Amino acid sequence: MKNKLLTLMLGAALLMGCTDITLPGKDENDYTGNESDELTLVDPDATPETKALYSNLWAIKEQGFMFGHHDDLWCGRKWIGTEGRSDTKEVCGDYPAVLGVDFAELIDDRYNADPQTNGWKLRSVKQAYDMGMVTIVCLHLDNPLRFNVPGAEHYKVGGAWDNTSDEVVKEILKDGSAVQTTYKVWMDRLADIIKNLKGSDGKTIPIILRPYHEHNHTWSWWGSKCTTEQEYIDLWRWTVTYLRDTKGVHNVIYAISPQIDSQQSESEYLRRWPGDKFVDFLGMDCYQGINNLVFTSNLKTLSRISQNKKKPCGVTETGVEGEPKNSKYWTENISAPMTGRKVSLLVTWRNKYVGANDSDTHFYSVWDGCKTAADFVKMYKEPNTIFCEDLPDMYTMAKGITVK
Repeated sequence: MKNKLLTLMLGAALLMGCTDITLPGKDENDYTGNESDELTLVDPDATPETKALYSNLWAIKEQGFMFGHHDDLWCGRKWIGTEGRSDTKEVCGDYPAVLGVDFAELIDDRYNADPQTNGWKLRSVKQAYDMGMVTIVCLHLDNPLRFNVPGAEHYKVGGAWDNTSDEVVKEILKDGSAVQTTYKVWMDRLADIIKNLKGSDGKTIPIILRPYHEHNHTWSWWGSKCTTEQEYIDLWRWTVTYLRDTKGVHNVIYAISPQIDSQQSESEYLRRWPGDKFVDFLGMDCYQGINNLVFTSNLKTLSRISQNKKKPCGVTETGVEGEPKNSKYWTENISAPMTGRKVSLLVTWRNKYVGANDSDTHFYSVWDGCKTAADFVKMYKEPNTIFCEDLPDMYTMAKGITVK
């Protein structure tokens, strides 16, 4: 495995007395270097596998970054629902290290509308765990105040991007309200699904959960147009408390993920921060295209916050829709900025199933026949990119790290 080879090379150099090991692209000023062998989870009762995953999310940044792709195991540009397929694998011969999935349609009032797709999603999570991969879950939840407007076109009225009312979160937080009652049903379904995710080994599958993502922007009902800073913080804390304490969910790593497409500071990243005791993982959704200056700057900021707070971090959504203008996009605009940043993962957004409709360019990663496939393979072969076959046992505690 290419990353195991890198580890052996670094170890040999250290044994020979070389103490100044610098990975390609590493900038010593990018992060504080404030390492810790003791980490703290939001949930002190987290399952052993969840604590082990968390330890490895912290440790793996020393090797490189895990490559991930949303929906990769159940849906691709030219196929859907076929077990064992993967657009990533069909290009480079290996599965991604991280699977992204959206659970919203499994839990809000669309939960029974498409049981086939829901089944494919849940199967993909089990498949990912059985192969040793990591799963990260987002929630594009319907607007619980307006989701059932008669005759409305979904996503314009009642969907996650329905930002026409600033009463939604107020009503969720109001004890006994009709909206809170509805929302609790949705959270109950989420809790039931997460608690019953089982691998072939019979163990409960840990997931990274990033609710209310891109909260610093205006487009969602939980975003900055519809909520005050305190309302967002209260919603986040209410959700964590409800899942962890009321519903007894103990296999979740809670990730926050603002969208940062322009250069931002640490204080800007931490706006609407729910508090260290309510966040485990620092994410960043970023669609900056091929602007390396912005991407590199924000990676440095993310890494500094990660080191200071002793919480692992990653790029939770990224990519260019359609074919990137740069034919060397993967090596120059993804791998190069990520190298040496102590950022544990990077997840590209989905490749929508379009069948024979080649005019639909809603894809954010490679697929068999795309123009950047050769450059992706080149990135895959680099020692700091981690795919499925390169992964350590993510569900056994990393050496030298404890999680409480």
